Amino acid sequence: MDIHYLETGSFDPAINLATEEFVLENRRSGDWLMLWQNDNTVVIGLNQNTVEEINPDFIEKHGTTVIRRNTGGGAVYHDLGNLNYSFFSDLGDAEELTMERFTLPVCTALKKMGVNAETSGRNDIIVEGKKVSGVAQRISGNRILHHGTLLFNSDTDLIAGALRVDSAKFKSKSSKSVKSRVANIVDFLPAPLTISEFKQKLLAALAGQGLVREVLADEEKQIVSSLADSKYRSFDWNYGRSPVCSLSCKKRFDCGTLEIKLSIDRTVISDLAFFGDFLAAEPCTPVKDALIGVPFERNAVTSAIANSFRQQMFGNISANEIIEIIFGESEL
Repeated sequence: MDIHYLETGSFDPAINLATEEFVLENRRSGDWLMLWQNDNTVVIGLNQNTVEEINPDFIEKHGTTVIRRNTGGGAVYHDLGNLNYSFFSDLGDAEELTMERFTLPVCTALKKMGVNAETSGRNDIIVEGKKVSGVAQRISGNRILHHGTLLFNSDTDLIAGALRVDSAKFKSKSSKSVKSRVANIVDFLPAPLTISEFKQKLLAALAGQGLVREVLADEEKQIVSSLADSKYRSFDWNYGRSPVCSLSCKKRFDCGTLEIKLSIDRTVISDLAFFGDFLAAEPCTPVKDALIGVPFERNAVTSAIANSFRQQMFGNISANEIIEIIFGESEL
């Protein structure tokens, strides 16, 4: 089977994420692969509250770019010691979709290099108990984007310093710090490799004999550049998603944290936002839109969510669990 391979030729996160979005929306058949790198960047998950995920003093001191991606999950730090991969493929049966469909080939590729990688938890690839990769997904019609990080030789001090970590995560995972639970792939290789050599070995393992190198046309590159400017470099996209809140409620599940912030005006929901590192494969905007203008009352909210909810919006968090976060467990 052919793998269509595309490189952005850029370390700019806005260009890389815009290219990813363009490929998802405009390459609607076949299997596609991107390998790419961002320089000194914090990448925020689709539904996260940016200001609660970053260490602003550290970000400013180190000139770190902060940018939001189109997939769920948690915030991650990228530098040039990190290699990102993106798979684009037909969705197939959404009910049968698993992370392993895409993470297992990556684990197999790492094993060919002598690194004993395996999947763990909801969205991690680990080696000897240490996280070397986190992944996320997005569905668009009959297509899916699956992407992940590969910590090859990243600066773990920068990873730990740039992110403001929720203490609830550490309690649930019995961890003490970001730095203590991540590791670099280079530390497990039987023989030294540069990241360029690692990239070529990974590409060969993932694509095999079916590699087809692709490039975007000049007019497509212009579309990507415009998207990078209008969306991925905009304050509104990267920061401006948090309303002034009169109610905030939060719960951590095995599949991730969900935080709901609501503004209530004269007993009616006037604004709200969903935040968290739950693995959303679709935007939860339809649920948000359905709740605006609804009376802040259990039955009304339950009905609005039921009529707009899709499981892919919230990972494994159910509609009933969302209601319970807001109102508590029903006494019935």
